[in-house]
Amino acid sequence: MAAPVDPREVQSLQTYLNQYTQQAEVYSRQLGMMEEGIREANASIETLKALAEAGEAPVFMPIGGGLNIRATIIQPDEVFVSIGSDIIVQKTNEGAISYLQDRIKEMEATAKNLTEVLQKIDAQVKDIQKRLEQLYRQAQAEQQGAGSL
Repeated sequence: MAAPVDPREVQSLQTYLNQYTQQAEVYSRQLGMMEEGIREANASIETLKALAEAGEAPVFMPIGGGLNIRATIIQPDEVFVSIGSDIIVQKTNEGAISYLQDRIKEMEATAKNLTEVLQKIDAQVKDIQKRLEQLYRQAQAEQQGAGSL
C-alpha cells in the first residue's frame, strides 16, 4: 500500500504550479512584445523602401486617432533613428533599413530563447499537474477505503 498523501507535498506542488504559470505569463507577454517589435520593424522597412522609390511624392502621415494628413517628404534619404536614452542619430535610408534588419535579428534571437524557456516551463507544468492528479486520485482512494471500514 502506498504512503498516505502528504498535504505539504500537494501544497508545495500547487505553489510551484502557480509560480510556473506566472512565469509563463510573463515570458508570453515578452514574446508578444518581441513579435510586435518584429512586425513594426518590418513595416518600417517597407515604408522606408516605398519612400525611397517615391522620392518627394506626397504621402499620408498618420497623426493618431485614425487621422492622417497629406505631407511631402522633402529628404526621403534622411532618417532619424532613436537609439535609446533620448538619443537620435541621423542615418541614410539604407542605413536605417540595415539598423532595423539588425534589430529584427536580435528580436528573433530573443524570441527564440523565450520560446525555448516557455517550452521548458510548459513541460514542468505538465509534470506537476500529472503528479497532482496522481495525488488527488490517491487521496480519493484513501477516502473511499476509509469509508468502507
